[in-house]
Amino acid sequence: MKKNRIGWQMAARKTWRQEIRHNWPLYLLIAPAFVFALIFCYLPMGGLVMAFQNYKPWLGILGSEFVGLENFRQIFEFQESYQAIINTLIIAVSKIILGLVVPVIMALLLNEVKNVGLKKGIQTLVYLPHFLSWVTVAGMLRDILGLDGIVNSFLQNLGIEPIFFLGEAGMFRQIVVISDLWKGFGFGMIVYLAAIANIDQSLYEAAEMDGANRWQQTLHITLPGIMPMIIVMATLSLGNVLNAGFDQIYNLYSPLTYSTGDIIDTYVYRQSLVNGQYSFGTAVGLFKSGIGLLLTVVSYRIAYKVAGYRIF
Repeated sequence: MKKNRIGWQMAARKTWRQEIRHNWPLYLLIAPAFVFALIFCYLPMGGLVMAFQNYKPWLGILGSEFVGLENFRQIFEFQESYQAIINTLIIAVSKIILGLVVPVIMALLLNEVKNVGLKKGIQTLVYLPHFLSWVTVAGMLRDILGLDGIVNSFLQNLGIEPIFFLGEAGMFRQIVVISDLWKGFGFGMIVYLAAIANIDQSLYEAAEMDGANRWQQTLHITLPGIMPMIIVMATLSLGNVLNAGFDQIYNLYSPLTYSTGDIIDTYVYRQSLVNGQYSFGTAVGLFKSGIGLLLTVVSYRIAYKVAGYRIF
């Protein structure tokens, strides 16, 4: 038995050497990406030990006092932490729901457009915002929704007092969700259009011969045909339920909208880098990452069980 195990190990080493000798250009090609990920993604994870310390910059990680789970206990004691978690869930879930429904509806509608030129033009227009940075989009929103922006200029012409849209806590979540939908639904629409293109056209021909109209064909052929993709996109989005979009919120929010717009990522940024509470900020970030990892694993399992989708 021992000889067989040793022989198997030697054969595995020989196969591995042959693999490297044969494909060394490919390994050399991925080496820079591997080194980049190692330096910027994995080595900084050593700093997570600050979540269990009363970290002092002048003492460093090795000299700071170890406090165990004290920082995690404080997460559930501060009202600001609760509010950030609630805001994150509300904004993220709203984005996920609308980010699934609207692209499907738009894909179904655009699929009915027979003019190829018009169809390509609409597809390009709705996909274009996906390439804009949130810095650019935030500047556009400030010009449109500011006190002297286009919308308020129109309202003043109607005799209505100007509204500080980006400073109204009650409106901030809606503005965030709608602007994110405008920016990103074009990408999802293209995914569903590709899924529609893979549906067997003979099914439509058979349905048409049986007297089915376009609505019935959409309901009984198109929707079931893209349902696996919808399920995959829905389950994979569960892993982002705690990611409400730091770039977007950071460029749009202000102290006036903290009550409804402050999310976990912006809260961590303020507590750690602005207020100097590095240990508490690290604990909040680690708490969020742990929940996100759990949800990602669960979503992959659901996607595999329901739609047969798997990455590894």
